[in-house]
Amino acid sequence: MLAVVWHYWIGVALVVPAILLVFAVAFGYLKKVVAPKYGPR
Repeated sequence: MLAVVWHYWIGVALVVPAILLVFAVAFGYLKKVVAPKYGPR
């Protein structure tokens, strides 16, 4: 039983940072590449 719970938490610990990393990369890309096209508001 402990192994099942342990694997579940390992999965959560890997998936959450991966999702955050994807959002961070997308946000950084938009900020660096797309934003300069439109200029400061």
